[in-house]
Amino acid sequence: MKGDKNLWVLIVVCIINSLGFGIIVPLIYSYGKTFGVTQQTIGFLTASFSIAQFFATPLLGAISDKWGRKPVLAISLAGTCLSFILFATAHSLAMLFIARILDGITGGNISVAQAMISDSTTAKDRAKRFGYLSSAFGFGFVCGPAVGGLLSKFGMQFPFYFAAGIALLGTLATVFLLKETYTKEKRAESEKTRFTFVSLVTVMKKPVIGTAVFTGFLLTMAQFTMIIGFQTFSVDVLNIDPTKIGLFYAGFGVTGIIMQMCVPLFTKIFSSKSVILLFSTMVCLGAMFMAGFTQTFVLFAACLFVYGLFNGLRNPMLNAIIADHNDPRKQGEILGVNQSYASIGQTLGPVGAGLISAISIHSVFFLAAFYILMGFLLTFRLKSKEQQNRIE
Repeated sequence: MKGDKNLWVLIVVCIINSLGFGIIVPLIYSYGKTFGVTQQTIGFLTASFSIAQFFATPLLGAISDKWGRKPVLAISLAGTCLSFILFATAHSLAMLFIARILDGITGGNISVAQAMISDSTTAKDRAKRFGYLSSAFGFGFVCGPAVGGLLSKFGMQFPFYFAAGIALLGTLATVFLLKETYTKEKRAESEKTRFTFVSLVTVMKKPVIGTAVFTGFLLTMAQFTMIIGFQTFSVDVLNIDPTKIGLFYAGFGVTGIIMQMCVPLFTKIFSSKSVILLFSTMVCLGAMFMAGFTQTFVLFAACLFVYGLFNGLRNPMLNAIIADHNDPRKQGEILGVNQSYASIGQTLGPVGAGLISAISIHSVFFLAAFYILMGFLLTFRLKSKEQQNRIE
């Protein structure tokens, strides 16, 4: 990374952005209760962000293919800043929904940042750079909840204003420090293509990219299913207090960051990204399946440690595979479609976990293992297709 100013700026922007999001996550429910949010409506409030993001992210990605990455990233971060301000100044439940939907609509910063990495790297270095970017996002998500909890002592609205402030810093860093990676010549080529929401379907028909997107959807759904199981199992079975749960979850997040920083080592040992994905998914499957049988803290923590460690390879490998086999003129659009399906996985995972938890808490981990098994089987298809032409 030495000398790569743009990468460092993107890493800082990603940390700032994910830190802002992480700050408000543990506070949404308790803050929303003052406006009438219930255990049922909090699910709809959370889903409103993901649904808006599902439709907006590929559109923003496609716009970045035409206008350039930098202005779209700046607009996305500015929208996030505004959404936090609306959330802090809300006077009704409707305003909370408007704020979350606005954040979802302008939430294309992940895919645009990924597209900037794809623009400026070769296939050899792409997985490594995606690993750095994923680590930056992970760092913010891990630290955010702890920061939000501390800031809430100054009032429930204060963390949201703070999140708006750091989102503003991200916007300014993008405007003044980030260099555009998508040149006018490349944008001229992209103007010949036209985005439609049909891309959400047609992308899935592409042998490599479609398989990678659907694999990511399944593995994302598994992770967010596991998170529900983690919360209920920690409270109802292990009887862990909230402070320890927070530290436990932070430890889980740190393991993923550690593995993402080790991506260069894996790409040196294995020449095929799909082989790395296959191996990591197999280990995650075993760890999640074993978690369904645990009854003690030590065994449960061991399973989550192994899962969190190898799950950290998922996004860098999948994003690199998608970028390697994609038309350079559509990097923003396709990576946006990938993020769209991930956002739906983030929504459906908790829904399925809530329904199956009526059977038992342990069944949630078996459901997550089932999703991973489906993803594991799909990695064999990825492996067989990875040697195809780079442009599908």
